[in-house]
Amino acid sequence: MSPAYESLKILVIEDNEGDFLLVSEAIEEKFPSVIIEKAATFKSASEKKMEDYQLILLDLSLPDKSGEQLIKEILGLAGKIPVVVLTGYADRNFAVKSIALGMSDYLIKDELHPDILSRSIIYSIERKKVFNRLEESELRYKELFHLSPLPMWVYDKVSLGFLDVNEAAIQSYGYSREEFLSMTIEDIRPETEKRKLYKSLEEGRSVIGLRNSGTFLHTKKGGEVITVEISSNLINFDGWPAKLVLANDVTLKKAYIETIEQQNERLKDIAWVQSHVVRAPLARLMGLVNLLGIEMKDLPADKKELLDHILFSADELDEVIKDINAKARDIDLPNNHG
Repeated sequence: MSPAYESLKILVIEDNEGDFLLVSEAIEEKFPSVIIEKAATFKSASEKKMEDYQLILLDLSLPDKSGEQLIKEILGLAGKIPVVVLTGYADRNFAVKSIALGMSDYLIKDELHPDILSRSIIYSIERKKVFNRLEESELRYKELFHLSPLPMWVYDKVSLGFLDVNEAAIQSYGYSREEFLSMTIEDIRPETEKRKLYKSLEEGRSVIGLRNSGTFLHTKKGGEVITVEISSNLINFDGWPAKLVLANDVTLKKAYIETIEQQNERLKDIAWVQSHVVRAPLARLMGLVNLLGIEMKDLPADKKELLDHILFSADELDEVIKDINAKARDIDLPNNHG
């Protein structure tokens, strides 16, 4: 026996003392260290602290409540604890219905055997653990989805219709939740973007894992066109093949990049002017200074020194212009996807 089942605590909700003893003996034969507590009515069961137990065994006919209503109320009290029905009636249709309502298993008292009961207990506890993990995982997904500050939605891969949408998308695009759920992802694209959309859908049809689909234009309810970066992932949504999409509005970022690109182009134009327009007269000036030095070789030393200073300053200015031009050539335009 697994250590997890050596300290079981089970609540048996049963008003018949003989049936309670029968069930208790069958459990204790397979789980010697089990703690079994009894509740003879729904009222007494409702006063129990359900989270103290690993399993609940429920008789469907109690003095103060029975049948489907009893099942629903016990399940509401049990929360994450598995509930197994014990009954004297071999009604298979109701057995199926009780499972659909949320019961972990359905056992007939007359067919009860320690082996059958122990398997049901173990399977019910393990199945409930898996179910609880799935439920918690779904809850985390919903929290991440609905509380995300970025617009997110889920759409049907076949019809392209919206299946779910978060609050950020509603606030950003201006459509109500009901409007979104009556639309498809085509409806938020300008006509000029639809061919690009279909191409992207085709390319990502069988891609598993998070995929950056690229940058697209979207249209808000008021007609404003925005630029968004799309990331998507294949998911199963309530049994349907779907895609989870995250849309990051980069309209301002794109405008900023375009402004920087324009500024860089202007800087290059300025550098060209400096290197060609300004440098040409500077070169002529340097040539004239050199010519003066040759023509007036008999000038006094102090005059020659003055010409040397003029030539040195011209050389310095020429180096400054060359440096500005070199730095302007090294300017890289920003990457649109950075």
